[in-house]
Amino acid sequence: MRKFHLLSVFLLLTACHSFAQAIAGFVVKSGTFPRHNSIVYTALPPSAGNAPVSLEEITGGKRIPVAVNVYKGQLCWILSGNTPAGAERTYELKKGVPVTNPRMKTALHNGSLVLEEHNDPILQYNFKTVAAPSGADTVYSRSAFIHPLWAPNGVVLTNIFPNAGHLHHMGVWNPWTHTLFEGRETDFWNVQKKEGKVRFNGNLETLSGNVWCGFSAGQDHVAFLKDGTEKTAIRETWLIQAYPATNEGARRQWDFTTTFAATTPNGITLLQYRYGGGFGLRTTAAFTAQTSQVITSEGKTRKDADSTRARWVKISGTTTHGKAGMLIMNYPDNFDSPEPLRVWPENMEGGELMFNYTPTRMKPWQLYPGARYQLKYRVMVYNDDIINEEAEAAWQEYAHPPEVRVI
Repeated sequence: MRKFHLLSVFLLLTACHSFAQAIAGFVVKSGTFPRHNSIVYTALPPSAGNAPVSLEEITGGKRIPVAVNVYKGQLCWILSGNTPAGAERTYELKKGVPVTNPRMKTALHNGSLVLEEHNDPILQYNFKTVAAPSGADTVYSRSAFIHPLWAPNGVVLTNIFPNAGHLHHMGVWNPWTHTLFEGRETDFWNVQKKEGKVRFNGNLETLSGNVWCGFSAGQDHVAFLKDGTEKTAIRETWLIQAYPATNEGARRQWDFTTTFAATTPNGITLLQYRYGGGFGLRTTAAFTAQTSQVITSEGKTRKDADSTRARWVKISGTTTHGKAGMLIMNYPDNFDSPEPLRVWPENMEGGELMFNYTPTRMKPWQLYPGARYQLKYRVMVYNDDIINEEAEAAWQEYAHPPEVRVI
């Protein structure tokens, strides 16, 4: 039986009493460019121990309570509002009382996990196997993917089992396509080849709080061997963290981190190939060549973005339920960053769109036994559209977060 571990993480919004014990102070520096609702991370001081904590901003002679999350030795809060370039803001961490009704929540629903802000859905992770469409080969049945992904206005941005030719496309997912595992080329993406697939492995931790909600999920890249047996080639952990909506509810960001390792003595080679791994996305069928637009940080569009590199990619489109989109940002420390892209040409599948950040498009990546590897992305979902300058500012914010100094 699978075991699910619910970790209550909360996080802590409370007015600190005058007698509460101060643990540490922090100065947050905006740096060389202005900040807007920045996401701040710093290490939890060892002196905090396991005690619940609260945070206050000290400004204008006042102490203002600030929501804070604590997870695996990291503090997280929002540098709320606008902070000019070169500015500093001061905070004090104290022992405090946890909030019992967090703003950002996780909810289990019959084989899936939904992240919510109040009662507004953000995204759904499917840990239970979702059956293939009626009449299709059961090999297409799949777990370990995100769908639906909602824009703040409720538009669904993703699609699964889209059509007969690409039933293996599953919302947001990231299997490796062209690999060399134990002397055999193995494809974990094109499941119809019956060489391998990705599965949820039973490890799930849910996280709720006032700054972010999310989950940690274990997934296995399973190879189907010639003798009819199976072997796990790669074990990965997804960490998904969703933050509160901003800009009067019109923007929301969430972080996607995958940490993975080879599981056998000889490791695995992720061979050079035009797509696979990284961040895979099949958008809603409503996004076609006529109804959607793609623009990259380098000014490329759907006509010429394929096989180019980009710090960020913006995908916007119109549906019967409104206009919305997403900005997918590539972290600078990722393998071969800024990562190359796979973007379907406009004549694919009636103009529908598949997008993939492809770390191994230009060169192979050897995963050695005993080593851990990581890829990170941030996604902004939005109502209507955003201009390129906002997209670039969001990437700069992600790539160069505010500096935190302990005082």
